Amino acid sequence: MRTVPQLRRVVHPSYAPSRFRSVYLPLLLYANPYPETFMSLDHVRIVLIEPQHPGNIGAAARAMKTMSLSQLVLVRPREFPSFEAERRAAGADDILNSAQVVDDVGDAIGDCRLVVGCSARNRGVLHELFDARQCAAQLLGETASGDPAAVMFGTERTGLENHDLDRCNYQVVIPANEKFSSLNLASAVQLVCYELFMAADGPALELPKRVAEYPGREKDMEHFFNHLVRALDSREFLEGEMREVGIMKIRRLFGRARPSEGELKLLHSLSRLIHKDGQ
Repeated sequence: MRTVPQLRRVVHPSYAPSRFRSVYLPLLLYANPYPETFMSLDHVRIVLIEPQHPGNIGAAARAMKTMSLSQLVLVRPREFPSFEAERRAAGADDILNSAQVVDDVGDAIGDCRLVVGCSARNRGVLHELFDARQCAAQLLGETASGDPAAVMFGTERTGLENHDLDRCNYQVVIPANEKFSSLNLASAVQLVCYELFMAADGPALELPKRVAEYPGREKDMEHFFNHLVRALDSREFLEGEMREVGIMKIRRLFGRARPSEGELKLLHSLSRLIHKDGQ
């Protein structure tokens, strides 16, 4: 067990009445007391889908920088760049300046093998659910090899849409007051980033064990899904009111299975056999 560093007294002259000016500030003094054991967070990507308020983009950037994350991707932001985003970033301008802006979710996560969606809403077809701590452990374990992974957050008003969550392998839920469970977007980013930071600063994680190959990348999974749906449509397998639900179940079935690149090639061959015209 590691020994926690002793906190030293700090005299802080400017904030609060005189009787409170001598305070202990462990977060400021010991933001990262164990740099030699810190795992890299460089391969973990924060993706914000259609953020409506530029201030939330800035606040999310600030949350990321305080927890040593640097990769921010914005999908169809309503307003960016923005003075309000810079103001709320409060010094995290480098995160904003390096942020990628894309038009499609696929461009944000296509090269990832692991994608986690943050959503508090109950869904008809459930993903495997993680809390933020379990999510952090999984992300760090799988990015240790250098492959990128992503955590996706939806728009402020409605959160992640079903079609975006369908592209995720897991869903992360942040426990909250059942009577008032709506977290601000930047607050949700802060909580997930905090757990990532703590996991990175903790004991060495046991890496996920793969028998032969890594899971396929998201863009390859999406290509397979589209192929399979075309094949099933050619046989009129997916029709009527339940078509969308059927597609969702198929997506989440293979999303949980996370087939490897070799297995995806096999699944493409099976889809061609299913297709009425052998395509």
